[in-house]
This record gives sequence, structure tokens and C-alpha cells, in this order.
Amino acid sequence: MEQFSLFKSSKGHETGQTISETPSPPSPIARQSSSITELSFDIEATGRNPVSDSIVGIALCREKGRAYYVPIRHSHRANVPEAIAILKKVLEDEAIPKIGHNLKYDILIMRKEGVHVKGILYNTMLASYLLNPNKPDHSLESVGLEYLLHKKRPFTEVLGKRHSFSDVPIDEATQYAAEDAALAMELKDILFKKLKDQGLDKLYFEIEMPLIYVLADMEEAGIKINKNKLEDLSKELDRELGGIESRIYTIAGESFNINSPQQLQKILFEKIGLKPLKKTKTGYSTGMDVLEELAKTHELPMEILNYRTLYKLKTTYADALPKLINKRTGRIHTSFNQTVTATGRLSSSEPNLQNIPIRGEWGIRIREVFIAADGCALLSADYSQIELRILAHMSNDEGLIDAFKKDMDIHSKTASEIFGIPENAVTGDMRRVAKTVNFGVVYGISPFGLSEALNISPKEAADFINRYFDKHAGVRNYMNSTIEAAKESAYVATLMGRKRPIPEINSANANIRQQAERLAINTPVQGTAADLIKIAMINIHKRLKDTNLKTKMTLQIHDELLFEVPEEEIDAVKEIVKHEMEHALSLKVPLKVEIGWGRNWAEAH
Repeated sequence: MEQFSLFKSSKGHETGQTISETPSPPSPIARQSSSITELSFDIEATGRNPVSDSIVGIALCREKGRAYYVPIRHSHRANVPEAIAILKKVLEDEAIPKIGHNLKYDILIMRKEGVHVKGILYNTMLASYLLNPNKPDHSLESVGLEYLLHKKRPFTEVLGKRHSFSDVPIDEATQYAAEDAALAMELKDILFKKLKDQGLDKLYFEIEMPLIYVLADMEEAGIKINKNKLEDLSKELDRELGGIESRIYTIAGESFNINSPQQLQKILFEKIGLKPLKKTKTGYSTGMDVLEELAKTHELPMEILNYRTLYKLKTTYADALPKLINKRTGRIHTSFNQTVTATGRLSSSEPNLQNIPIRGEWGIRIREVFIAADGCALLSADYSQIELRILAHMSNDEGLIDAFKKDMDIHSKTASEIFGIPENAVTGDMRRVAKTVNFGVVYGISPFGLSEALNISPKEAADFINRYFDKHAGVRNYMNSTIEAAKESAYVATLMGRKRPIPEINSANANIRQQAERLAINTPVQGTAADLIKIAMINIHKRLKDTNLKTKMTLQIHDELLFEVPEEEIDAVKEIVKHEMEHALSLKVPLKVEIGWGRNWAEAH
């Protein structure tokens, strides 16, 4: 006996059918995989963490307008647990393309069931993102509404006050889950035709799609942390914060809630009488930029800045990380997101491991708690000045190209140019100024912005920028031509063809237009750097598998990759990683990678 729960989609298609545990005619999951040309599937689970949560059911769609839901672990007992064994053959068949909206999540959940999804992946969330990376929401609800005019019932409404999806009645679960698989099937043809029409299909199939498997492996591997050391660090931060609190209260002449913007406003602007710099809806701003400016004239804002820095480290890392250790693996498993940043960079969440301070005592101390397993080391590989090298290639600037080919210190060279002195006369302070200029140029920095960053006059900043462009006409020409091209097409692109729409570049508002011009200058450079490291990750992942090494890639932090390496594999892995990262793209300048290793992340970095 089969249980049917049929409903009509907005297009009038039949999109839901439940397969129960009782004997029935041959179901779609029991047919030979050879008869399936493509399969859309969607996993419903006990939660949103694929490493710690478990499958509740799976929705399947192999033809438009007809989808099925197979309950696996519902509380209502109408389950078909043996379906996983039947599905294993289909999902692991490389010849059958798989369709879904968030396939990395589905792949990871299925791995816990002993099923390793293989084959070409049509990820409709990623396709939506590539078509419009500025769009903040690529959920199935949003994408279905945009491209199919279909309003999907939100998950929160289906779940209601229930603890888990396993408590949702199967008829209701069928309508919700089957709709997900059916929508993904409908969206696949629409979105992937658009990708091809816009020349984005190569970017998807050669970079973003294979990266799904790489990221799934990284998330599954996780990273080990020293919990005891983290607890000690939390106590130490507590003591430091206590000392800073006392100094703040002494300077202010009273106790107050340091984390309250309203109370801080009263202390800074009313009691002490500092001049407010920026107005907000709730009064005067006490943001980081304001405090940094005020700190030039009074000691209290600097103490507040110190307090905020340590408070964030304590709450975000020292106190939060131990709670995120997976009980089954004993590791932290961050999630890598491909559809968040407009430039193509990966982001990290739950926890965000890309925001740990790189330098400074406390940044080092936080990195020390990330450790390798016994018999292993952590190996860090970091691109050196990757965005400046990409700028040299894209601008075809002779000075930059020559400097990188000769492996010169690019910041010392720039310092000698903007200060008009020989390179051997450059001081550390001059080099730091030049470094700010170099990276500022990549981001289209204005004289005012540079003056703020260096604490110098706008005129002096403008002189530095003009002297830089006098020596690097190729960079200036690249920027001007990029802005002009963006004004015509309203988008910019990376070397690999990743596009970012910038419609604001033709705005009548000067501030909006100038911000758009800065995005037009920086996005191709930063986006190409993002594509570059993704290509390296894919190639390294393949090499490690092909050579049967046990090394695991664990983290990607912008231009850095982190690996957990058995000690006997260190030399082999260093060679593989260095080669693949330095040959991921062929540029007019050499790519340079710095590699280190140690028992913890701080030692490796």
C-alpha cells in the first residue's frame, strides 16, 4: 500500500508522493540506475549542521513536476530506512548528474550514512549566485520566487514549535520536501542556460562545482583545538579585561556599562567633553573609526578600543570555540560558504575562522590553540602579495612586472619611488607608508582615505599617490580603462570570467559613483585572487587523493591554506602544495608561496 500526498505547484504540476514502509509496487528508488538520466534530491535533517545532525528524510525528483519523499527517521514510524541502501547505488553513480539547491550540505549528511555522492553537480544556489553575486539571498524561497514566480512555504512555518523536522507529520513533510526537489529540477534548466548565455558555465564547471567536493572534505575533516589552553586563555583575557575596566572607570571617574553605546556617549561627549564626529539615529557614533580618531586627543577612547578588541577575542573565540567542539569527532567543523561575498571569496561561519587577527600577541595566542593530531603537524601555505602580482599582470605595468620578476621587495621599491630616495636609504617607517600606498591603490584609495590611514594631510597623501602613478602609468591606465569599460557594461570581470554587476557606477550621486569606481578597480583583482586559490585547492585536493596521501586540507583563510599533515608526509606535501599554488594560473609575473609548519597554527604561520 502506498501513501500518496499529492498537491499542485503554482504551475499545476503534481509534486508530492510519499513512499511508506509497507510493501508496494516498485518505487522510483528501486528502479535500475541506468534508467535515470538525472536526479534532483534534497535532504531533510534534524538541524542545519551536517556534521552533527542526522537525516530525517530525502526528497527525490527525476522528472519535472513529479517528486517523491522518502521518510527515513520520522517520529511517526512510517519510515523506510532501507531506502538509504537502495539509494546508495544511484547517488554514488558518477554517470548520473545530481541536482539540488545546497548540495554540499546534502553530500555531507549522506556521508554520515555511508553514501558518497559522486558525479556532476547542478547546484542551483551556486548558479543563482554566479548570475548575481550582489544578491544577498540565494535561498530556494528567494530563487524560486525570482525565476519561477513560485512562493514556497518557509521552513520555519512548517516546523512551527516542533523540536525537529522528524516531528513534522509525514503528509506535511512530503509537501514541503518534495517541493524542494521539484523546484531545484525546474530551476536547473533555467539557471544553467543563463550561465551558458552569459559565459559563466566554464567558471561553474571548472571551479565552483569541483570545489563543492573539496569543501565537503575540509568541513568533514575539521580541525583539532587544545581545549585546556583555550580555557587558560579565557581566564587570562578575563584578567586583562578586568585591568582595562579599572583604568577606564578611573579615567571616566565613574563605573558604567562599557558595552552600552548610550552610556559611552554620555561619558565621552557630555562628561569628558570630547567633540562628536559622527551622528547616528541613536545619538553620536562610538564606532571603531570614531574612537581611533578621538584616541589622538584623549586616553579613554584608546582604552575603550583595547577593551573591545580583547572582549571580542574572548567572546568570539576563547569562550565560544569550546562549545563548538563536535562530540563525535572532538573537532571544530567550520562551514565554508561559496555564495556570500560579491567578489568570489569564500567566507567561513559557525565559527568564522577567517577573522582571527593575524598579528599581535593575542592573535598569535588564539592561533596556538589550533593544533595537529598526534603524529601530525599543521602546514600553512600563504600566497605572497597575491593581489599586487595580479594587478601587475592585469595592468601590464612594466615597473611592477620587472620588480616581481626580479623578486624585489615591492614595498621598499615603492618607498624609494614616492620618497625620491635610493632603495638602500628606505627606513622601516617609509616602507610601512609605501605598503599602505601599494595596497591602497589596489582598493582605489582616495587621497582623503590614504591621509586617514597614514594620519597625514590629504595634500601629502595626494602627492604620494601622484608620485606612484608617475612611476606606474600602466596601473593608472588599467584603472581608467576598467572604470570606462564598467560604465559601458555596468559590470566587471575576473581573469576567469567571474562577473560582478556594478550598476551604481553611472549614478548621479558622486559619493555612490566613486564607491562604485573603487569596486570596479578592486573586484577584478580580488576576484581573480579568489579564483586562483580555488583552482589551487582543487588541484592540491586531486594530487593528495591521486598519491594516496593521508594529509587533509582543513582551512582556507583568504590567501592561506592550512593542512593537517602526518609527519612522514611533510616533505612530499610541501612540494605538492608549493607547486600547485604557484602554478594555478599562468601570469606575467611569478606566483610566490611561503610555507611553514609546526605543532600549532601559530608555529606554522
